[in-house]
Amino acid sequence: MTAGNDGSGVVRQLPKRRKRLSFRQWPISVVLLGVALALILVATDHFRRGSVVLAASVVLATFLRLLLSNEEAGWLAVRSKKTDVLVLGALGIGLAIFCFWVPAPN
Repeated sequence: MTAGNDGSGVVRQLPKRRKRLSFRQWPISVVLLGVALALILVATDHFRRGSVVLAASVVLATFLRLLLSNEEAGWLAVRSKKTDVLVLGALGIGLAIFCFWVPAPN
């Protein structure tokens, strides 16, 4: 793979970091897979199960952000660790409460 000519007649090679960079984003990938599964469950008339999976995905994101360093968290790290954990924790607990509180549609 070539990056192009830098004017000196020498063609530079792109760094071979694609595999390593994509593997570093495993925390957000796991959380997004849970969210996608939750959306599929809700779309197939399993409202309660989908809501529980969505809440569990957000709570999982909270624990991943809490336990992993900024570098290991990858794209899951948006703000400071404290802010991310507080926001994700409140959202996950709120979703868990509401998914059991709201009656399932008939």
